Amino acid sequence: MKRPFILALIASFTSGLFAGNWSQWRGPSFNGSSPETGLPSTWSKSEHVVWKTALPGESAATPVVWDDKVFLSSTDSEADSLLAMCLDRGTGKVLWSKKINDGRRQDSRSDYSSPSPATDGNVVVFFYGNGDLVTFDLEGKRLWQRKVQEEDGFAFQWTFSSSPVLFEGKLYLQVLQRDTPVRGRGASNRKNESYLLAMDPKTGKTLWKHVRPSQAQAESLESFATPMPFTFRGQKQLLIIGGDDLTAHDPATGKELWRWGTWNPTRIGHWRHVPSPIASEDIILVCAPKRDPIYAIKAGGAGLLNDRAVAWVSKETRVLSSDVPTPAYYDNDFFVLSDVRKALSRVEPKTGRVKWSLELPGQYKYEASPLAADGKIYLMSFSGEVVVVGAGDGKIMSRIPMGSGSDNLTRSSIIAAHGQLFIRTNQQLFCIAK
Repeated sequence: MKRPFILALIASFTSGLFAGNWSQWRGPSFNGSSPETGLPSTWSKSEHVVWKTALPGESAATPVVWDDKVFLSSTDSEADSLLAMCLDRGTGKVLWSKKINDGRRQDSRSDYSSPSPATDGNVVVFFYGNGDLVTFDLEGKRLWQRKVQEEDGFAFQWTFSSSPVLFEGKLYLQVLQRDTPVRGRGASNRKNESYLLAMDPKTGKTLWKHVRPSQAQAESLESFATPMPFTFRGQKQLLIIGGDDLTAHDPATGKELWRWGTWNPTRIGHWRHVPSPIASEDIILVCAPKRDPIYAIKAGGAGLLNDRAVAWVSKETRVLSSDVPTPAYYDNDFFVLSDVRKALSRVEPKTGRVKWSLELPGQYKYEASPLAADGKIYLMSFSGEVVVVGAGDGKIMSRIPMGSGSDNLTRSSIIAAHGQLFIRTNQQLFCIAK
């Protein structure tokens, strides 16, 4: 056998060891999990670091990876602007960086670059909380852009954040907002509509726009969640949460398939929604706002659902609740990170039985959504400390400080791609591997 053929066989075999790309916010299965193996359980700022790259500003956006490229949204602190960036996955070198707009924030709690980009290997889509939607090819050529905030207005009390989603040839964006202006934002001469938008990712042309009604009041109309594709018994759906309701939509037309929402029967007006819906094979999790319970909704309904659609409601809200992080689904269970209780729990989808629950270490809050991969759960606190937890037993495997002394409000989720971990602090992006 000739040596080049042997090398080709080795390359083919080793490439099959890794699952590959992480193309949008919650990963290849839209649930925060990855089939990657061989990921490290411990490292440091110097050990197992493939590369580290200084970033021009802070951002809660999660990096996404396609083959040899890493894409990320960012702020530029010095220039007070928004950026779209591409790095080489092998070296961390910045391949291109494009200025999107001036101004990076409207309030002190977050910035405009919090939404994560998305790519299908042909285009990469960047969306920002000021409403700028911009698409490039993978080499950095700008293809098209839309100013969504100018088309329909943005009526949000805080900075809007919802990540774009690419699914089966369409680009989706949800805008669930107040129906009246707030702090001078939003239309004053008409009702602000909440809607789900489908576009052609190659051209930006609107394919359809579905207006989504709601009986919620004031801030409870606002959602910072992201649409989640879900397939149940062959039927493809888009799951949307916000405005006191969970709805499922036909990805082809936007038509509403079913709706459930009774966690706010008295219509409390300050329950904005942040966690996105996450589904197992037949159960969909709804994390009610603040310190309220988690609801498990049975898939397969039609029309307006009542509480017979509820499989269970969490009783252990002392640990089982989530105001900001989106849970992960992995190894046939949900992994729920409670930012308000500082706890991580493994939960059985059909019954809600908590298999284990862990009080998280440190004095800082955890708002970055968990990554589940290779038998481990990866978390990161506001300070940039990474905590690695065994998925099977719920025991802490390692605690690794990755932030600097000035890091705070670090909220970017850790991702896994091509046998590597990508960890974003406020100042740096790390690529970690065994």
